[in-house]
Amino acid sequence: MVSALGYGTTGVSVGQRVFGLTDWHRDGTLAEYVAVEARNLAPLPGDVDFAVGASLPISGLTAWQGLFDHGRLQAGQTLLAHGAAGAVGTVVTQLARECGAHVIGTGRAADRQTALDFGAHEFIALDEDALEDVGEVDLVFDVIGGDVQRRSADLVRAGGTLVSIVGPVETHPADGRAIDFVVESDRAQLGEIVERVRDGRLRTHIDGVAPLDDAVAALNPTTRRKGKTIIAVRA
Repeated sequence: MVSALGYGTTGVSVGQRVFGLTDWHRDGTLAEYVAVEARNLAPLPGDVDFAVGASLPISGLTAWQGLFDHGRLQAGQTLLAHGAAGAVGTVVTQLARECGAHVIGTGRAADRQTALDFGAHEFIALDEDALEDVGEVDLVFDVIGGDVQRRSADLVRAGGTLVSIVGPVETHPADGRAIDFVVESDRAQLGEIVERVRDGRLRTHIDGVAPLDDAVAALNPTTRRKGKTIIAVRA
């Protein structure tokens, strides 16, 4: 992910603030300069901080595409959002609630208040509560996999969907769909996401900002991170 100034790229003005995703098939953005195709970038409004802009592309697009492109979430439906206190999960929760869905978040017991603060209507502590007590849901957004994914498949009601970002789905709902996907850059969706940040409908969950010299340690923490880690590169 990148949040930076654009220099003469098609569709981006010289010196314009931009944000977006680098191509998955090339090196990342832990460098003073990086070449990115213009189609993978969107304008970053001047009132949005660079660190916030850098936190949006992967988490925001993953949430948007999982909920709406693949999950087809609609108002009045029930969503089971795993990892609801994480960088992706907090965006999933906010977007789903905005569209009128009932959001049941999951995570560790220690994550309960964070998940509720970001908009979850209910919370299931996977280390304390019985997941099966959730009952039937229309959509499962899975960021965990394994046994949690297998048990979640049984909770999807007829016609519902299990969406996963952790690889091929091992257990499919009995009478529903199962989809795994890799997030893709989308300029229009980036625009929708950043506008929600500007008007207060969406908050990002940033755990910390570290300088480039400390990037290796910051991205390989010895303790569990609770949100997105941002690396600040000063050219």
